[in-house]
Amino acid sequence: MFQRLAQAVLQRGRRLLYASLLLFVVAAAVGATVLPKLSAGGYSDTGTESARAARFLEERFHAGQPNLVLLVKDDRGIDDKGTAAAAAKVTERLSKEPDVTEAYSYWSTGRPEALRATDAKSALIMAWVKGDEDHVQKWMTDHADDYQGTVEGLDISQGGTAKASEEIIGQTMKDLVKAEAIAMPILLVVLIFVFRGVVAAAMPLVIGTLTMACAFFVLRILSVFTDVSVFAMNITTGLGLGLAVDYSLFIISRYREELARGADTDEALIASMRTAGRTVAFSAVTVALALSGLLVFPFYFLRSFAYAGIPVALIAALASVTVLPALLKVLGPRINSLQILKRRKPAAEKNFWQRTAMVVMRFPLPVGLAAVALLLLLGAPFLKMKMSLADERVLPTSAGSFQVGKALREGYSSQENGSELVVMREVGDPAQAAGKIGAYARQLSGLEGVSRVDTYTGSYVQGKQAAPAGPASAAFAAEQSAYLKVVPKEPETDDAGRELVREIRDADAPFPVQVTGPGAILEDSLDSLTSKMPWALGIVGGSTLVLLFLLTGSVLLPLKALVLNMLSLSTTFGVLVWGFQEGHLNGVIGSFTVTGAITWSVPMLLFCVAFGLSMDYEVFLLSRIKEEYEQTGDNVASVARGLGRTGSLVSAAAVLIAIVFAGFMTSSITYLKAIGLGLALAVIMDATVVRGLLVPAFMRLAGRANWWAPGPLRLLHRKIGLREGDGPAPLSRQQDDSDSVASGTGRS
Repeated sequence: MFQRLAQAVLQRGRRLLYASLLLFVVAAAVGATVLPKLSAGGYSDTGTESARAARFLEERFHAGQPNLVLLVKDDRGIDDKGTAAAAAKVTERLSKEPDVTEAYSYWSTGRPEALRATDAKSALIMAWVKGDEDHVQKWMTDHADDYQGTVEGLDISQGGTAKASEEIIGQTMKDLVKAEAIAMPILLVVLIFVFRGVVAAAMPLVIGTLTMACAFFVLRILSVFTDVSVFAMNITTGLGLGLAVDYSLFIISRYREELARGADTDEALIASMRTAGRTVAFSAVTVALALSGLLVFPFYFLRSFAYAGIPVALIAALASVTVLPALLKVLGPRINSLQILKRRKPAAEKNFWQRTAMVVMRFPLPVGLAAVALLLLLGAPFLKMKMSLADERVLPTSAGSFQVGKALREGYSSQENGSELVVMREVGDPAQAAGKIGAYARQLSGLEGVSRVDTYTGSYVQGKQAAPAGPASAAFAAEQSAYLKVVPKEPETDDAGRELVREIRDADAPFPVQVTGPGAILEDSLDSLTSKMPWALGIVGGSTLVLLFLLTGSVLLPLKALVLNMLSLSTTFGVLVWGFQEGHLNGVIGSFTVTGAITWSVPMLLFCVAFGLSMDYEVFLLSRIKEEYEQTGDNVASVARGLGRTGSLVSAAAVLIAIVFAGFMTSSITYLKAIGLGLALAVIMDATVVRGLLVPAFMRLAGRANWWAPGPLRLLHRKIGLREGDGPAPLSRQQDDSDSVASGTGRS
C-alpha cells in the first residue's frame, strides 16, 4: 500500500505540491475565523443534579449563582451618604442591563456584614448574568467596561466567575502566541542540529505549519455542528506542530539513510514510505485512538481536545506521507544542502543506544527493578492527588479577578459568590411550608463551614434565626417551589466544598432537594468523570492492545507496552502533585498560586494525550525491532539493533515535541503550565527510562515469549496483521538468548 502511495506521489509530485499550497491558503483563510466560533464553557455535565437545579432556578426563579462581583472602594468610606447614593445608582443601573436578572449590594440589602469587608474599606455589588458561558462572555465584552475603574465617583474592580473566565480566555490566547513564538525558533535550531542541515531542518516546520492550518480548518467546520472549547486551540497548536515534526523526522531520517546506502531519490523514497511511512500512519492511528477516549465524557471541554487532536494526528500523518515525499522528490539530493556540523556516522557496534541495550540485557533484572523503583518513587505523590474547579487563582496575581478573589478570601467573613443553592421543586403552599423550611434552614446553618443560610423565611446562622424575612426574602419562593442559599465561610471549590455538598444532600430535608453551586458542580463533575473513566480506559487500552498485536503478532508485547506506559504516566502525575499541588515548582517554572489541588480536567486530558504520544514511540521502536527480528529470528540482537537504529531518533523526536509542550510552561495560566510540564515530562521519561532501560530489560527477560501468540491468533495475524516480510521466525529458528548476550552481537 505505502509503496504504491510512494509511486503515485513520485508520478504526481508537483501537482500534489500545487494542490497542497492551494489547500494551505484556503485552510488558513477559513481557519483564521475559528476563534470567535469557539465556546468558553463545557466544564459541566448537563445531566447532573447540579445542572438540572441550575436550569430550574433560572426557569422558575429567574435566579442563579452570582457570577459578577464588583468590589467597591471610596475614600469617603463605604457608609458615607454620598458613597451609598452612588453605589445605589450603580446597582440600579446594573440591574436594568439586558440579561442581568439579579443585582444587589451592601447598600441595597440593609448593609449586612457579609457584604462588607472586615476592615470596612470596601463592600460588594453582586450580580447574576443569565445564559450559558458564551452568552455571559458576550455580555462581558459588551457591558463590563461600564462597571470598572471609576464609576459614579467610586473605585470599582471586577471579579467573579464571569470576569475570571474572560481573563482566562484572553490570557490563554496571548500565551498561545507567545508559546509559538518561543518554540518555533528553538525547534529550528534543534532540527538543524539533528539533521546537520538547514534545508532538511526546514521540512518538518513546513509540514507542521500545513498541519496546523488544516486542523484549524477542521475545527471551524466542526464548530458549525457542535460546541468546541476555545482551549482546543492549544492542543491543535502543540500536538499539530509536535506530531508533524516527529513524523517528518522519522521519514526524512529513513530517506537520508537510504540515500547514504547508495539508493537514488526514487528508490530511497519508496523504501522510506514502505517502512517509516507505514510506521507513521500506524502511529497516527494509535494517537487518534488514544484521544478518542475523551469522546465518552459528557463535558465538551474534554471532548474538544479529541475533536482537535484526532484530526491533527491524522492530518500530520497524511501530510507526512504525501506532501513531504513530494517535497523530497523535488529537492532530491539537495535535501542535504546547506549542511553544517557534518559528522561521520558511527559504526553500529559503537552506537550509544545499542551499547546501552546490550548492557541492560546482560543485567536485565537489577536494571529493570531499579528503573521501576525510580518511576514508583517519582509517582508516589500521585496517591495524594486532590482535584478542584478552576477559579481565578489559576490566573497571574496581576489579573483583576485574582485581586478581587484574594480580597474576598482574606477580607470578608463569608463567600457570597461561592454559595450552594438548595432547590426544592415542590413544597406546596410556601406559607404552609414555612415552618418546615425554617427548621431545615436552621439545620443547614449549623453545619460546619456554613456562614449563613438565606431563604424566604429569613436568615439563619449557627442553628438560629438571625434575621426575619425582609423584602428581598420573597424571591426565594415561587409557584409552590422554594430554594435556600447556603453561604460558606471559606471558598468551596475543592474537597471541602464537596464535603459540604454531601452533608447538605444527606441532611434530613422536609422535601426532595437538588443542590447546585461550586461544590456541587465539582462533586457532580468528578462523579461523571469517574463513571465514564472505565469506558475511556477500555477504549484506550483495548485499541492499543489490538493495534500492537496487529503490528507485532505478539500477545505479550502489547501487554508490556500497556503496563509500562501506565507506570510512566503515574510518574508524570506524581511530579504534578509534588510540583503544583504541593507547590515545590513555584518559582522554578514561573510563579503561580498554590491551591493544594489540581484542576480536575487536567489528569484525564494528560492521560489520553501522553498515552497516545508514548504509544507513538512504542510503535516506532517495535516496528524497527520487528523488522530486525524478521530478518534474523534473534530476539536479543533484534532488540539491540532496533534500539540502536531508533534510539537517537526517538530521543530527538521526544526532545522536539517536549520543546513544543514546554512552551506551555511559559503560560501565566497554572493548569496550562501543568499540562505543558506533564506532556514534556511524559515523552522524555518514555523515550529514556522506558525505551532505553525497561523495554530491553523486559524483552530480555521474556525471551522467546515476546513473539509468542496462540495458534488461532497467530493465524489471524498472518491474515490481517501488518507485516513487511514473512512475519516472525518460527521458534525452531531462534537461538538461545544467552548466546546472543554472551557474544554481544546476537545472531545475524
